[in-house]
Amino acid sequence: MGFVGEVWKVRSGDEPVGDIVIDDADFPWLSGRFTAGPAFAAVEQLFARELALLEGDAEARQEEWGAVYEEIGRRVSLVAPDGPVPEFLLHIKGDRAWFRWSDEPFDDAPDD
Repeated sequence: MGFVGEVWKVRSGDEPVGDIVIDDADFPWLSGRFTAGPAFAAVEQLFARELALLEGDAEARQEEWGAVYEEIGRRVSLVAPDGPVPEFLLHIKGDRAWFRWSDEPFDDAPDD
C-alpha cells in the first residue's frame, strides 16, 4: 500500500511529540510504530485518558471523551509526509499509534 513506510509526525507547536512509521493501512485507518519525542510527556496522560474513556462505557462517557479529545486537538497537530492535516482522530498506546485524518476541516455547523 502507498502509506506503508511513511513517517507521520505528531507535534505540539514547534516541539516534536513523536513519529509514527506506518506499517498497516486499513483505510481509513493508518497505524504504525510510535516513537515518542521530547514533548510526549506533556500529553501522554491525555492520550491515556482518551483511550480509557473509549474502552469503558463509551456511550455514557461520550461528552467526557469529547472534552478530552478537544484538548488533544488543541495541544497537538498531525503532519503527513506532505504537510499538516487539518483534522484527525489519533490514538497512542505504548509504542503503537493509529489514526484517521481528513484533508478538509470537519464542518461542525448543522446543515440547513
